[in-house]
Amino acid sequence: MADQVVVPGDRLPTVRDLATRLGVSPNTVAAAYRTLGGRGIVTGRGRAGTRISAGPPLPVRAAPVLPPGVRDLTDGNPDPALLPPLAPVLHRLTPEPVTYGDARADRADLLELARAAFRADGIAADRVVVVPGALDGVERVLLAHLRPGDRVAVEDPGYARSFDLLAALGLVAVPMAIDDAGPRPDALATAVADGAQAVVITPRAQNPTGAAVTAARARALRQVLDRHPHVLAVEDDHAGPIAGARAHTVTHARLPRWAVVRSVAKSLGPDLRLATVTGDRTTVDRVEGRLRLGTGWVSHLLQQVVVALWEDPATDARVETAEATYATRRRALVDALADVGLPAHGVSGLNVWVPVPEEDTAIAGLLARGWAVTGGERFRLRTGPAVRITTARLVPADARRLAGDLAAAVAPGRGGGAWV
Repeated sequence: MADQVVVPGDRLPTVRDLATRLGVSPNTVAAAYRTLGGRGIVTGRGRAGTRISAGPPLPVRAAPVLPPGVRDLTDGNPDPALLPPLAPVLHRLTPEPVTYGDARADRADLLELARAAFRADGIAADRVVVVPGALDGVERVLLAHLRPGDRVAVEDPGYARSFDLLAALGLVAVPMAIDDAGPRPDALATAVADGAQAVVITPRAQNPTGAAVTAARARALRQVLDRHPHVLAVEDDHAGPIAGARAHTVTHARLPRWAVVRSVAKSLGPDLRLATVTGDRTTVDRVEGRLRLGTGWVSHLLQQVVVALWEDPATDARVETAEATYATRRRALVDALADVGLPAHGVSGLNVWVPVPEEDTAIAGLLARGWAVTGGERFRLRTGPAVRITTARLVPADARRLAGDLAAAVAPGRGGGAWV
């Protein structure tokens, strides 16, 4: 086996067969296959076995090493100072042991609070399941219906890790143009005509552009989906209550295949790896069934922490303050860029998207002036060059200086072209 050459499409031995050949534990081989799958080198095809993927390995992106004194505006993280403190909650917890096979995989109080939050935004929530994070939830929903080679409409510009996820699953990304109000209905219709069997939409705080789906846009997108009931509609509401925009869903209970995923990472803290998923009964049942077969459940300790935070009035006040602060910081940069002649996008969320003539020139020019921003290349499929700036910790006074420095960095070309 060590000397065997494999090419895309080749089927690999089963875990047990390869373990026997190599004289190692089946767990070792299974772990290796999982690592290769996570890099997109192999794809699992059920009874068809594990095969070498036709796509390239997925990149492993390390955090940038920045020179001393450079402000890091690349990470997309919330401001730690605006997150609810965990220590008071942890002191109040009285966790109970949870054992394998426990029927109470998801806490009833957590599910009820999640249902209430979904329904408050007009989202049907007869079935809810708890998963380990937003992207994990999106992955499980896609795997509930799709197979390698299926096509998925994605926002362009869009979330880079979503692109990586599709590649790892052997799915094909179909670019879908967006504007500040979210995916364009004509772009969704075109993607469906191009064979897309699913669509992933960010209803607010879209990463990287900050787009937020309006009520009118949601209705228009819903009309497209109603004409194509075979399409799986997935909403990734990763930012939730700190987004700075209302949640307008494109889903409704009559759609045959749909799901909405909501994470607590941005509002309560990235270390709370928990999200809730609602959707049609078949989709949620499949997500829950696969979860129980694998990891089993999300830690009840995490669930209890989230319940305690959600039930604490101090958390509501903290989240409202965070939402307002993020909005102020985001708008300050958008306004400052407009003042120096650079159009930018960021109607919600933690990031601002700035079209530029050349990404490398803008990034290098800002780095020389003490700012680190993210190049737009990893977020775009067909759209033009841009940079993404995380504004979560950028105070308004610094926004004015950053805008001036970016204007100097991109001169004489100034701002970029259209991004849709």
